[in-house]
Amino acid sequence: MAFRGLHDADPLDISVLVLQDRYRSHLVDTEQFQEVLHPRQQMRAFLSMWRMDPRIRPYVIRAGFYGIYRLGHIIIDWPLITCLVERWRPETHTFHVLVGEMMITLQDVAIILGLRIDGLVVTGTCVLDVAGLCGEFLGVIPPDEALRGSVISIRWLCQQLSTLAPNADEVALQRSARGFILALMGSFLFTDKKGVHVHLCFLPLL
Repeated sequence: MAFRGLHDADPLDISVLVLQDRYRSHLVDTEQFQEVLHPRQQMRAFLSMWRMDPRIRPYVIRAGFYGIYRLGHIIIDWPLITCLVERWRPETHTFHVLVGEMMITLQDVAIILGLRIDGLVVTGTCVLDVAGLCGEFLGVIPPDEALRGSVISIRWLCQQLSTLAPNADEVALQRSARGFILALMGSFLFTDKKGVHVHLCFLPLL
């Protein structure tokens, strides 16, 4: 796609931007928007609630999520993120910058987060027996106030599974590790609008 020039990343043919009037970048082009975005971050709150027991570390490493845990709370350059949002094009799912089109690849995700991207596609179902699922994989059944449909409170997970007995057996360690990874996913990878719940559809995959 051809661009206008050195100081304008918009394409020569504006008609290809069929979603322009519904996306925030048109406000930037017309100088109606000059604020810096400040998206929610929940990683710090999660790490303060749940300090990982060294005994579950091997399970977290084996599952491939230790890299995310080691990242911890990230200090983000919000003006840079705002610029990227402004340059995102929903029509092509790419960033339109002065050097051309760019995108985030799975390889980028693997290098930054340490997640595995090889192998079979991971799929599951969102039709869940919540009580049976939590009883089998976590060893506890959440009360109604900890649930909202098929999502579960991250705080409740921390309260129930973060403290292990000194003589905890392997089953207890595995359940705690599952809860930790599930809460980690809800705090970093798949956050909701408030960052306080995580979907249970991930639990059978852990």
